[in-house]
Amino acid sequence: MPTKIILDSDPGIDDAAAITIAINHPDFDLQLITTVAGNVTVDKTTINALKLTRFFNSDVPVAEGAPQPLLKPFEDAVRIHGVSGMPGYDFPTDLADPLPETAVEALRDRIMAAEEPITLVPTGAYTNIALLFKTYPEVLPHIKEIVAMGGALGKGNMTSAAEFNVFTDPHAAEIMYQSGVPITMVGLDVTMKALLTPATMQKLPTIGRTGEMLHALFNHYGDGDQTGIPMHDVNTLFYLLHPEAFTTEKMWIDVQTDGPANGETVGDIRGAYHDGKTNATVCVDIDARAFNEWFLETVEAIG
Repeated sequence: MPTKIILDSDPGIDDAAAITIAINHPDFDLQLITTVAGNVTVDKTTINALKLTRFFNSDVPVAEGAPQPLLKPFEDAVRIHGVSGMPGYDFPTDLADPLPETAVEALRDRIMAAEEPITLVPTGAYTNIALLFKTYPEVLPHIKEIVAMGGALGKGNMTSAAEFNVFTDPHAAEIMYQSGVPITMVGLDVTMKALLTPATMQKLPTIGRTGEMLHALFNHYGDGDQTGIPMHDVNTLFYLLHPEAFTTEKMWIDVQTDGPANGETVGDIRGAYHDGKTNATVCVDIDARAFNEWFLETVEAIG
C-alpha cells in the first residue's frame, strides 16, 4: 500500500525534483503540498509548486504557508536557485489556485481527516510544522513520523556549523525536534555524498519529458561542482522507500538558536546530556551509487 505523505517545501530546484517524484511514484500517496519561504519568497515557492502540479496534470492540492521565519530575519537562497526559484524551463502558465486556507489549516485538516497516521516530509524551513504543532497540538498523535531534510552533524552550508533549512528558521527546528514525534534527520552528512554524477546528468534528458524538464532546471542550479550536484530534498523520499541504503544512528538533536552557531544541529553522540534519551534517527551515510540508479529509474518510469 502506498505511503501517505504530505510534502512541506520551498521549491527551489531540488524541491522540484522531490515534488516530481512524490507526485508520480506509485509507492507514494501524496495528500498535500504546503509551501514556505526559503529558497525564494513564499509567493514564488507557491507558484513553483503549482507549476509542477500543472506540468503533471496532478490534482494534489497546494496550500501557501509562512512568509517568514518565526523570529529570525528571512534570508533566501536566490544565489543557488535563481530569482524565480526554478529557472531554465518554460512551464505552463495556466495554473490552478492554491487552497483558500493557510498551510497550517490545510495540514491540520488533512492530518485529522486521515484514517491512519500520515508521514510529514519537510524539505524547506520548518516554520509551517512549528506553527502547526503550537496552534493545533492535537495533530501530534496522528503523525506517523517526520522525515526531514536539514541539519548536519558535520560541516554546514550557510555557516561552518549550520545547514540552510535549519539556519533559515532555527526556532521552528527547535520546536519540531522537541515535539515528541518520531523524526529522521536527512542532512548534509548524506545529501553531500549522494550527488547526481556527470553520467547521470548526461543520461537524464534522454529519458523522456520529465528528464528533459529536470535536466533544464539542474543546469541552472548553483549547487555542486564537477563531481556532481546534490539532490538534498530527494534523499527524504529515497530514505522512505530504501532505508537499507542508509546508515543511521539514534541520538538527541539540539538546535542552536542564537550566536555564531545559530542553526547548528548538535547531536549528543555520547548520550551524555539527555540521560541516554534520543529524539531523532540521524542519517550518517548513504549508498550514493544506489541513489543515482534509483533516481534515473524513477524519472524514466515517469516518462
